[in-house]
Amino acid sequence: MKVQVASPSTGRRLSWALLRASAFSLALAASAPPALAQEGEEEPVSVPQPDGTLPVEPTLPADTTGSEAPHDPVDVKLVWAQFADLPVAGDAADIVRYGGKVDAYIAVKGSTVGLDDSIELNLHPEFRYGEAANGEIGLLPSNAALFYPDSDGEQFDLSASITKTWKSGTSLTVGKVNVLDLAAQLPITGGGGIEGFQNLAYALPPSAIVPGSITGALLSVPTDKALLRLWVFDPDISSQRSGLDHLFSNGVGMLASVTVPATIGGKRGYYALKLAASTRSNIAARSLPPVLIPAPGSGFGDEKGEFAAILAGSQYISGGPGDPNGGIGIFGQVYVSAGDPTFLDLSGQIGMTGNPPGRPRDRFGLGWYRYSLTDGLVDALATRVSLEDEEGIEAFYTLGLSKRFRLTANLQVIDSAVTVRDTGVLAGLRFATVF
Repeated sequence: MKVQVASPSTGRRLSWALLRASAFSLALAASAPPALAQEGEEEPVSVPQPDGTLPVEPTLPADTTGSEAPHDPVDVKLVWAQFADLPVAGDAADIVRYGGKVDAYIAVKGSTVGLDDSIELNLHPEFRYGEAANGEIGLLPSNAALFYPDSDGEQFDLSASITKTWKSGTSLTVGKVNVLDLAAQLPITGGGGIEGFQNLAYALPPSAIVPGSITGALLSVPTDKALLRLWVFDPDISSQRSGLDHLFSNGVGMLASVTVPATIGGKRGYYALKLAASTRSNIAARSLPPVLIPAPGSGFGDEKGEFAAILAGSQYISGGPGDPNGGIGIFGQVYVSAGDPTFLDLSGQIGMTGNPPGRPRDRFGLGWYRYSLTDGLVDALATRVSLEDEEGIEAFYTLGLSKRFRLTANLQVIDSAVTVRDTGVLAGLRFATVF
Protein backbone atom coordinates (compact mmCIF):
# COMPACT_ATOMS: atom_id res chain seq x y z
CA MET A 1 0.00 0.00 0.00
CA LYS A 2 1.78 3.10 -1.21
CA VAL A 3 0.85 6.63 -0.17
CA GLN A 4 0.31 8.77 -3.24
CA VAL A 5 0.21 12.56 -3.54
CA ALA A 6 -1.28 14.34 -6.53
CA SER A 7 1.12 16.56 -8.49
CA PRO A 8 0.55 19.51 -10.88
CA SER A 9 1.26 17.27 -13.86
CA THR A 10 -1.44 14.77 -12.88
CA GLY A 11 -3.86 15.88 -15.59
CA ARG A 12 -1.30 15.49 -18.38
CA ARG A 13 -0.16 12.07 -17.16
CA LEU A 14 -3.73 10.84 -16.83
CA SER A 15 -4.64 12.06 -20.31
CA TRP A 16 -1.84 10.04 -21.88
CA ALA A 17 -2.62 7.04 -19.68
CA LEU A 18 -6.30 7.21 -20.65
CA LEU A 19 -5.41 7.32 -24.34
CA ARG A 20 -3.17 4.27 -23.97
CA ALA A 21 -5.86 2.43 -22.01
CA SER A 22 -8.44 3.28 -24.68
CA ALA A 23 -6.20 1.92 -27.43
CA PHE A 24 -5.56 -1.26 -25.43
CA SER A 25 -9.32 -1.67 -24.84
CA LEU A 26 -10.25 -1.20 -28.48
CA ALA A 27 -7.54 -3.58 -29.69
CA LEU A 28 -8.72 -6.34 -27.39
CA ALA A 29 -12.38 -5.66 -28.14
CA ALA A 30 -11.66 -5.94 -31.86
CA SER A 31 -10.25 -9.43 -31.31
CA ALA A 32 -13.38 -10.62 -29.48
CA PRO A 33 -15.97 -12.86 -31.17
CA PRO A 34 -18.75 -10.75 -32.72
CA ALA A 35 -21.41 -12.11 -30.34
CA LEU A 36 -20.61 -12.62 -26.65
CA ALA A 37 -24.23 -13.41 -25.81
CA GLN A 38 -27.14 -14.72 -27.83
CA GLU A 39 -29.74 -12.25 -29.05
CA GLY A 40 -32.10 -11.40 -26.24
CA GLU A 41 -29.91 -13.09 -23.61
CA GLU A 42 -29.01 -10.95 -20.61
CA GLU A 43 -25.28 -10.50 -20.08
CA PRO A 44 -24.14 -11.39 -16.55
CA VAL A 45 -23.78 -8.26 -14.45
CA SER A 46 -20.83 -9.58 -12.43
CA VAL A 47 -17.27 -9.40 -13.69
CA PRO A 48 -17.13 -11.94 -16.54
CA GLN A 49 -14.74 -14.79 -15.85
CA PRO A 50 -13.61 -17.52 -18.23
CA ASP A 51 -15.23 -20.90 -17.63
CA GLY A 52 -13.06 -23.35 -15.77
CA THR A 53 -11.46 -21.02 -13.23
CA LEU A 54 -11.71 -22.18 -9.65
CA PRO A 55 -14.04 -20.10 -7.46
CA VAL A 56 -13.09 -19.51 -3.85
CA GLU A 57 -16.57 -20.40 -2.58
CA PRO A 58 -18.55 -21.28 -5.69
CA THR A 59 -22.09 -22.50 -5.94
CA LEU A 60 -21.94 -26.29 -6.07
CA PRO A 61 -22.66 -27.52 -9.59
CA ALA A 62 -26.27 -28.52 -10.08
CA ASP A 63 -25.22 -30.98 -12.79
CA THR A 64 -21.94 -32.85 -12.46
CA THR A 65 -22.47 -35.18 -15.40
CA GLY A 66 -20.20 -33.12 -17.62
CA SER A 67 -23.01 -32.12 -19.99
CA GLU A 68 -22.78 -28.40 -20.69
CA ALA A 69 -23.98 -25.95 -23.27
CA PRO A 70 -21.42 -25.53 -26.09
CA HIS A 71 -18.94 -22.69 -25.75
CA ASP A 72 -17.05 -20.74 -28.38
CA PRO A 73 -13.58 -22.20 -29.03
CA VAL A 74 -12.10 -18.86 -27.98
CA ASP A 75 -14.07 -16.61 -25.63
CA VAL A 76 -12.88 -13.05 -25.01
CA LYS A 77 -14.45 -10.57 -22.64
CA LEU A 78 -13.18 -7.14 -21.73
CA VAL A 79 -13.95 -4.94 -18.74
CA TRP A 80 -12.86 -1.30 -18.44
CA ALA A 81 -13.42 0.22 -14.99
CA GLN A 82 -12.78 3.89 -14.21
CA PHE A 83 -12.57 5.31 -10.68
CA ALA A 84 -12.69 8.77 -9.12
CA ASP A 85 -12.05 8.89 -5.35
CA LEU A 86 -12.20 11.99 -3.14
CA PRO A 87 -11.34 12.16 0.59
CA VAL A 88 -14.02 14.39 2.14
CA ALA A 89 -12.97 14.15 5.81
CA GLY A 90 -9.83 13.23 7.73
CA ASP A 91 -6.16 13.99 7.20
CA ALA A 92 -5.85 13.15 3.49
CA ALA A 93 -5.72 15.97 0.98
CA ASP A 94 -9.14 16.57 -0.61
CA ILE A 95 -7.92 15.93 -4.15
CA VAL A 96 -9.83 13.86 -6.69
CA ARG A 97 -7.75 10.86 -7.68
CA TYR A 98 -8.63 9.32 -11.04
CA GLY A 99 -7.48 5.89 -12.17
CA GLY A 100 -8.63 2.94 -14.19
CA LYS A 101 -8.22 -0.74 -14.92
CA VAL A 102 -8.57 -2.69 -18.16
CA ASP A 103 -9.01 -6.46 -17.78
CA ALA A 104 -9.28 -9.01 -20.58
CA TYR A 105 -10.54 -12.54 -19.84
CA ILE A 106 -9.58 -15.02 -22.55
CA ALA A 107 -10.60 -18.69 -22.47
CA VAL A 108 -9.25 -21.03 -25.15
CA LYS A 109 -10.87 -24.47 -25.43
CA GLY A 110 -8.61 -27.48 -25.89
CA SER A 111 -10.20 -28.35 -29.25
CA THR A 112 -8.64 -25.17 -30.65
CA VAL A 113 -5.19 -26.77 -30.34
CA GLY A 114 -6.16 -30.39 -31.06
CA LEU A 115 -7.06 -31.42 -27.48
CA ASP A 116 -10.48 -32.18 -26.00
CA ASP A 117 -12.61 -29.46 -24.44
CA SER A 118 -12.12 -30.75 -20.91
CA ILE A 119 -8.88 -28.76 -21.08
CA GLU A 120 -8.95 -24.98 -21.17
CA LEU A 121 -6.29 -22.26 -21.27
CA ASN A 122 -7.17 -19.11 -19.33
CA LEU A 123 -5.37 -15.81 -19.88
CA HIS A 124 -5.92 -12.59 -17.97
CA PRO A 125 -3.93 -9.58 -19.14
CA GLU A 126 -4.57 -6.51 -16.99
CA PHE A 127 -3.49 -2.89 -17.24
CA ARG A 128 -3.76 -0.39 -14.40
CA TYR A 129 -3.24 3.36 -14.78
CA GLY A 130 -3.72 6.65 -12.94
CA GLU A 131 -3.96 7.32 -9.21
CA ALA A 132 -5.89 5.88 -6.27
CA ALA A 133 -6.54 6.86 -2.67
CA ASN A 134 -5.01 3.62 -1.39
CA GLY A 135 -2.95 4.35 1.73
CA GLU A 136 -4.32 7.87 2.12
CA ILE A 137 -6.84 7.00 4.86
CA GLY A 138 -6.49 3.39 5.99
CA LEU A 139 -3.82 0.73 5.78
CA LEU A 140 -6.14 -1.65 3.93
CA PRO A 141 -6.50 -0.59 0.28
CA SER A 142 -9.77 1.28 -0.21
CA ASN A 143 -9.70 0.43 -3.93
CA ALA A 144 -8.88 -3.25 -4.47
CA ALA A 145 -9.02 -3.09 -8.26
CA LEU A 146 -6.32 -0.39 -8.38
CA PHE A 147 -4.17 -2.19 -5.81
CA TYR A 148 -3.22 -4.98 -8.26
CA PRO A 149 -0.93 -5.64 -10.01
CA ASP A 150 0.68 -2.68 -8.23
CA SER A 151 -0.72 0.35 -6.48
CA ASP A 152 1.02 3.17 -8.35
CA GLY A 153 1.11 4.47 -11.92
CA GLU A 154 0.89 2.41 -15.09
CA GLN A 155 1.26 -1.31 -14.43
CA PHE A 156 0.74 -4.43 -16.54
CA ASP A 157 0.48 -8.08 -15.54
CA LEU A 158 -0.50 -11.36 -17.18
CA SER A 159 -1.96 -14.41 -15.48
CA ALA A 160 -1.98 -17.71 -17.41
CA SER A 161 -3.24 -21.12 -16.32
CA ILE A 162 -4.47 -24.43 -17.70
CA THR A 163 -7.54 -26.16 -16.26
CA LYS A 164 -8.54 -29.79 -16.68
CA THR A 165 -12.15 -30.57 -15.77
CA TRP A 166 -13.43 -34.13 -15.45
CA LYS A 167 -17.04 -35.29 -15.98
CA SER A 168 -17.48 -35.55 -12.21
CA GLY A 169 -16.93 -31.79 -11.94
CA THR A 170 -13.48 -32.18 -10.39
CA SER A 171 -11.04 -29.64 -11.79
CA LEU A 172 -7.31 -29.02 -11.57
CA THR A 173 -5.82 -25.63 -12.42
CA VAL A 174 -2.06 -25.17 -12.83
CA GLY A 175 -0.28 -21.90 -13.48
CA LYS A 176 -0.41 -18.28 -12.39
CA VAL A 177 -3.82 -17.22 -11.07
CA ASN A 178 -5.16 -13.82 -10.01
CA VAL A 179 -6.94 -14.63 -6.74
CA LEU A 180 -9.10 -11.51 -7.14
CA ASP A 181 -10.67 -13.26 -10.15
CA LEU A 182 -11.62 -16.18 -7.94
CA ALA A 183 -13.09 -13.92 -5.27
CA ALA A 184 -15.16 -12.21 -7.98
CA GLN A 185 -17.12 -15.46 -8.39
CA LEU A 186 -18.27 -15.66 -4.78
CA PRO A 187 -22.03 -15.93 -4.32
CA ILE A 188 -23.60 -12.82 -2.80
CA THR A 189 -20.35 -10.87 -2.18
CA GLY A 190 -18.50 -11.51 -5.46
CA GLY A 191 -17.30 -8.64 -7.61
CA GLY A 192 -13.54 -8.41 -7.25
CA GLY A 193 -13.54 -4.64 -6.78
CA ILE A 194 -14.93 -4.05 -10.27
CA GLU A 195 -18.43 -4.84 -9.04
CA GLY A 196 -19.81 -4.72 -5.52
CA PHE A 197 -17.63 -3.64 -2.60
CA GLN A 198 -14.47 -1.71 -3.41
CA ASN A 199 -12.40 -2.05 -0.22
CA LEU A 200 -10.00 -5.00 -0.15
CA ALA A 201 -11.57 -6.09 3.17
CA TYR A 202 -14.60 -7.33 1.18
CA ALA A 203 -13.35 -7.68 -2.41
CA LEU A 204 -10.54 -10.05 -1.36
CA PRO A 205 -10.40 -10.44 2.44
CA PRO A 206 -6.65 -10.64 3.16
CA SER A 207 -5.31 -13.63 5.06
CA ALA A 208 -1.66 -12.49 5.00
CA ILE A 209 -0.79 -16.06 3.94
CA VAL A 210 -2.52 -16.46 0.56
CA PRO A 211 -1.22 -13.64 -1.69
CA GLY A 212 -3.38 -11.81 -4.21
CA SER A 213 -1.66 -13.53 -7.13
CA ILE A 214 -0.41 -17.10 -6.85
CA THR A 215 1.56 -19.61 -8.87
CA GLY A 216 0.79 -23.23 -8.15
CA ALA A 217 -1.86 -25.96 -8.46
CA LEU A 218 -5.51 -25.64 -7.41
CA LEU A 219 -7.69 -28.73 -7.02
CA SER A 220 -11.49 -28.55 -6.65
CA VAL A 221 -13.59 -31.63 -5.88
CA PRO A 222 -17.41 -31.25 -5.74
CA THR A 223 -19.34 -33.95 -3.88
CA ASP A 224 -23.00 -34.46 -3.03
CA LYS A 225 -22.49 -32.79 0.35
CA ALA A 226 -19.71 -30.25 -0.06
CA LEU A 227 -17.05 -28.68 -2.24
CA LEU A 228 -13.51 -29.63 -1.27
CA ARG A 229 -10.47 -27.61 -2.30
CA LEU A 230 -6.73 -27.97 -1.98
CA TRP A 231 -4.27 -25.36 -3.18
CA VAL A 232 -0.47 -25.66 -3.21
CA PHE A 233 1.32 -22.45 -4.18
CA ASP A 234 4.36 -20.23 -3.88
CA PRO A 235 3.73 -18.05 -0.78
CA ASP A 236 5.39 -15.05 -2.45
CA ILE A 237 2.99 -12.85 -4.43
CA SER A 238 3.25 -13.56 -8.17
CA SER A 239 2.17 -10.15 -9.48
CA GLN A 240 4.54 -8.91 -12.20
CA ARG A 241 6.71 -12.00 -11.90
CA SER A 242 7.50 -14.35 -14.76
CA GLY A 243 9.57 -17.49 -15.07
CA LEU A 244 10.26 -20.22 -12.56
CA ASP A 245 13.70 -19.15 -11.33
CA HIS A 246 12.67 -18.29 -7.78
CA LEU A 247 9.53 -20.40 -7.49
CA PHE A 248 9.09 -21.78 -3.94
CA SER A 249 12.39 -20.19 -2.85
CA ASN A 250 10.60 -18.86 0.25
CA GLY A 251 8.76 -22.06 1.10
CA VAL A 252 5.43 -23.65 0.17
CA GLY A 253 1.93 -22.34 0.82
CA MET A 254 -1.20 -24.45 1.18
CA LEU A 255 -4.93 -23.87 1.54
CA ALA A 256 -7.50 -26.56 2.29
CA SER A 257 -11.19 -25.84 2.62
CA VAL A 258 -14.65 -27.33 2.68
CA THR A 259 -17.70 -25.36 1.53
CA VAL A 260 -21.12 -26.71 2.50
CA PRO A 261 -24.40 -25.50 0.95
CA ALA A 262 -27.33 -25.15 3.32
CA THR A 263 -30.96 -24.17 2.97
CA ILE A 264 -32.41 -22.04 5.76
CA GLY A 265 -36.01 -20.90 5.54
CA GLY A 266 -36.11 -22.10 1.96
CA LYS A 267 -33.14 -19.89 0.99
CA ARG A 268 -29.72 -21.10 -0.13
CA GLY A 269 -26.57 -20.32 1.82
CA TYR A 270 -22.89 -21.31 1.70
CA TYR A 271 -20.67 -21.95 4.72
CA ALA A 272 -16.93 -22.58 4.55
CA LEU A 273 -14.04 -23.55 6.80
CA LYS A 274 -10.63 -22.69 5.35
CA LEU A 275 -7.20 -23.57 6.71
CA ALA A 276 -4.18 -21.74 5.30
CA ALA A 277 -0.54 -22.45 6.07
CA SER A 278 2.95 -21.95 4.70
CA THR A 279 6.54 -22.87 5.51
CA ARG A 280 7.68 -19.27 5.06
CA SER A 281 10.15 -17.98 7.66
CA ASN A 282 9.90 -14.24 7.05
CA ILE A 283 7.28 -11.53 6.71
CA ALA A 284 5.45 -11.13 3.36
CA ALA A 285 7.23 -7.86 2.58
CA ARG A 286 5.83 -7.43 -0.97
CA SER A 287 2.29 -7.36 0.41
CA LEU A 288 3.02 -4.50 2.84
CA PRO A 289 3.88 -0.81 2.58
CA PRO A 290 7.51 -0.02 3.58
CA VAL A 291 6.43 1.57 6.87
CA LEU A 292 5.11 -1.80 8.09
CA ILE A 293 8.25 -3.80 7.32
CA PRO A 294 10.23 -4.22 10.57
CA ALA A 295 13.96 -3.59 10.62
CA PRO A 296 16.32 -6.60 10.70
CA GLY A 297 16.86 -7.78 14.25
CA SER A 298 13.52 -6.42 15.44
CA GLY A 299 12.49 -9.87 16.66
CA PHE A 300 9.48 -10.13 14.34
CA GLY A 301 9.44 -12.27 11.20
CA ASP A 302 11.99 -14.80 12.43
CA GLU A 303 9.57 -17.64 13.23
CA LYS A 304 9.22 -20.45 10.68
CA GLY A 305 5.79 -21.52 9.50
CA GLU A 306 2.38 -19.84 9.32
CA PHE A 307 -1.13 -21.03 10.08
CA ALA A 308 -4.56 -19.39 9.91
CA ALA A 309 -8.19 -20.50 10.08
CA ILE A 310 -11.12 -18.76 8.43
CA LEU A 311 -14.83 -19.37 9.02
CA ALA A 312 -17.03 -17.70 6.41
CA GLY A 313 -20.69 -17.74 5.51
CA SER A 314 -23.12 -16.14 3.07
CA GLN A 315 -26.88 -16.61 3.19
CA TYR A 316 -29.64 -15.42 0.88
CA ILE A 317 -32.59 -13.88 2.68
CA SER A 318 -34.56 -13.22 -0.51
CA GLY A 319 -34.22 -14.56 -4.02
CA GLY A 320 -31.22 -16.75 -4.70
CA PRO A 321 -28.89 -18.22 -7.33
CA GLY A 322 -30.41 -18.12 -10.78
CA ASP A 323 -33.36 -15.93 -9.72
CA PRO A 324 -34.04 -13.51 -12.63
CA ASN A 325 -35.05 -10.88 -10.09
CA GLY A 326 -31.77 -11.20 -8.21
CA GLY A 327 -31.57 -11.62 -4.48
CA ILE A 328 -30.40 -10.13 -1.20
CA GLY A 329 -28.01 -11.86 1.17
CA ILE A 330 -26.05 -11.42 4.36
CA PHE A 331 -22.41 -12.44 4.82
CA GLY A 332 -19.76 -12.67 7.50
CA GLN A 333 -16.25 -13.94 8.14
CA VAL A 334 -13.94 -14.50 11.12
CA TYR A 335 -10.18 -14.95 10.66
CA VAL A 336 -7.53 -15.91 13.21
CA SER A 337 -3.84 -16.69 12.72
CA ALA A 338 -0.98 -18.01 14.83
CA GLY A 339 0.87 -14.69 14.44
CA ASP A 340 4.58 -14.22 13.66
CA PRO A 341 5.56 -14.17 10.80
CA THR A 342 1.95 -13.53 9.67
CA PHE A 343 1.26 -9.78 9.93
CA LEU A 344 -2.50 -10.17 10.64
CA ASP A 345 -3.72 -12.07 13.70
CA LEU A 346 -7.48 -11.43 13.92
CA SER A 347 -10.17 -9.97 11.69
CA GLY A 348 -13.88 -10.00 11.10
CA GLN A 349 -16.51 -8.60 8.78
CA ILE A 350 -20.27 -8.66 8.37
CA GLY A 351 -22.69 -7.07 5.94
CA MET A 352 -25.55 -7.25 3.46
CA THR A 353 -25.63 -6.93 -0.32
CA GLY A 354 -27.90 -7.74 -3.23
CA ASN A 355 -30.35 -6.48 -5.83
CA PRO A 356 -33.15 -4.07 -4.87
CA PRO A 357 -36.67 -5.45 -5.49
CA GLY A 358 -37.79 -4.73 -9.04
CA ARG A 359 -34.31 -3.63 -10.17
CA PRO A 360 -32.26 -6.79 -10.87
CA ARG A 361 -29.57 -4.84 -12.72
CA ASP A 362 -28.95 -2.56 -9.72
CA ARG A 363 -26.98 -3.63 -6.67
CA PHE A 364 -26.40 -2.25 -3.19
CA GLY A 365 -24.21 -3.17 -0.24
CA LEU A 366 -23.38 -2.21 3.34
CA GLY A 367 -20.59 -3.77 5.35
CA TRP A 368 -18.44 -3.39 8.48
CA TYR A 369 -14.92 -4.78 9.02
CA ARG A 370 -12.19 -4.80 11.67
CA TYR A 371 -8.58 -5.93 11.18
CA SER A 372 -5.84 -6.41 13.76
CA LEU A 373 -2.11 -6.38 13.06
CA THR A 374 -0.16 -9.04 14.92
CA ASP A 375 0.88 -7.80 18.38
CA GLY A 376 4.53 -8.68 17.78
CA LEU A 377 4.61 -6.53 14.64
CA VAL A 378 2.93 -3.62 16.44
CA ASP A 379 5.57 -3.82 19.19
CA ALA A 380 8.43 -4.05 16.68
CA LEU A 381 7.21 -0.88 14.92
CA ALA A 382 6.34 1.08 18.09
CA THR A 383 9.35 3.43 17.82
CA ARG A 384 8.52 4.19 14.17
CA VAL A 385 4.71 4.37 14.05
CA SER A 386 1.94 3.85 16.61
CA LEU A 387 -0.60 1.29 15.42
CA GLU A 388 -3.93 -0.13 16.54
CA ASP A 389 -6.80 -2.11 14.98
CA GLU A 390 -8.32 -0.75 11.77
CA GLU A 391 -12.08 -0.49 11.47
CA GLY A 392 -14.29 0.63 8.63
CA ILE A 393 -17.73 0.80 7.03
CA GLU A 394 -18.47 0.75 3.31
CA ALA A 395 -21.72 1.42 1.46
CA PHE A 396 -22.33 1.39 -2.29
CA TYR A 397 -25.14 1.56 -4.82
CA THR A 398 -24.79 0.48 -8.46
CA LEU A 399 -27.07 1.66 -11.24
CA GLY A 400 -27.28 -0.93 -14.01
CA LEU A 401 -27.64 1.54 -16.87
CA SER A 402 -27.61 -1.32 -19.39
CA LYS A 403 -26.13 -4.77 -19.71
CA ARG A 404 -22.80 -3.15 -20.63
CA PHE A 405 -22.66 0.02 -18.51
CA ARG A 406 -22.75 0.25 -14.71
CA LEU A 407 -22.29 3.32 -12.50
CA THR A 408 -21.51 2.93 -8.79
CA ALA A 409 -21.47 5.47 -5.97
CA ASN A 410 -19.27 4.42 -3.03
CA LEU A 411 -18.77 5.79 0.50
CA GLN A 412 -16.22 4.54 3.04
CA VAL A 413 -15.67 5.62 6.66
CA ILE A 414 -12.32 4.37 7.99
CA ASP A 415 -10.74 4.57 11.44
CA SER A 416 -7.13 3.98 10.42
CA ALA A 417 -4.70 1.63 12.15
CA VAL A 418 -2.32 4.59 12.30
CA THR A 419 -3.30 6.16 15.62
CA VAL A 420 -2.31 9.74 14.73
CA ARG A 421 -4.73 9.82 11.82
CA ASP A 422 -8.25 11.16 12.20
CA THR A 423 -11.19 9.05 11.05
CA GLY A 424 -11.42 9.51 7.29
CA VAL A 425 -14.32 9.55 4.85
CA LEU A 426 -13.81 8.63 1.21
CA ALA A 427 -16.41 9.21 -1.52
CA GLY A 428 -16.05 7.70 -4.95
CA LEU A 429 -17.57 6.92 -8.32
CA ARG A 430 -16.91 3.85 -10.46
CA PHE A 431 -17.96 3.41 -14.09
CA ALA A 432 -17.60 -0.10 -15.52
CA THR A 433 -17.97 -0.96 -19.20
CA VAL A 434 -18.21 -4.55 -20.46
CA PHE A 435 -17.25 -5.21 -24.08
